[in-house]
Amino acid sequence: MHIPVLLKETIEALDPKPNENFIDCTFGWGGHSLAILERNAPSGLVLGIEWDGQSLAALPEEVQKNPRLMIENDSYANIAAIAKKNNFKMISGILFDLGMSSWHVDESKKGFSFSKDEPLDMRYAKDTQLTASRVINEYSVARLEDIFEDYGQERQAAKIARAIEKARISKQIASTAALVKLIETVVKRSYVRPTLARIFQALRIEVNAEFANIFRGIDDGFEIMACGGRMAVITFHSREDGLVKRKFRELADLGAAKLLFAKPIVPKEEEVKNNPRSRSAKLRAIEKIGQINQ
Repeated sequence: MHIPVLLKETIEALDPKPNENFIDCTFGWGGHSLAILERNAPSGLVLGIEWDGQSLAALPEEVQKNPRLMIENDSYANIAAIAKKNNFKMISGILFDLGMSSWHVDESKKGFSFSKDEPLDMRYAKDTQLTASRVINEYSVARLEDIFEDYGQERQAAKIARAIEKARISKQIASTAALVKLIETVVKRSYVRPTLARIFQALRIEVNAEFANIFRGIDDGFEIMACGGRMAVITFHSREDGLVKRKFRELADLGAAKLLFAKPIVPKEEEVKNNPRSRSAKLRAIEKIGQINQ
């Protein structure tokens, strides 16, 4: 099961109180939401948003039937419409945990991990048309290079993009194993694992339009959140954290938000030891103190 990252620190940042309502924009298996529900009893609600219907189908029955939990299978980019649909008001806090869940890596069979031989899919939602395979096999060399550099911060992006172009002429690159094998021929052995991590990260971001969704989710979420409400975002790589840092700073400069801490909170050594996937996590949070001046 997915272990919620920075759980204690996130709950402290959101500071849920009895009868307050919260939105968990990246519900996953509900670890953060269940912790919120322990603190906003007896009447507080949580609206959970999860884009991957396959993940929701695997939820334990006791989570699905929680009477104070509402779950929507949708993207958090549509947070405002989702809240309106559910008549969900007086929102005291919103959480974005932008990392993949352990379920996606271990069980989804969608090619999120370079350690397994799976189809190059990487879609959170089945109705998304773009797959990682289409990106690899159809994008131009220039566009691949841009994605690997911008989303993965990969220094050998051009070299890898050219290798992909050459390889796909004779045969489509359709599996994670095929892509891994190709990259292994391009970079030095000592660089293979970190390079694979960056390339797979870049593909996932492109397939799911993650950066565009982050901006839209934060903007629309902030608008529907009550004054005094808190928004917390957990990121897992520097590019992503930089986007959140910039957006929060803009809101603070407009006089609409207050930064709850100057620097991001990171996992303690014990958490990283117990959950190595948490090692790159960073938590930022703000409190809404006013509306954005138009």
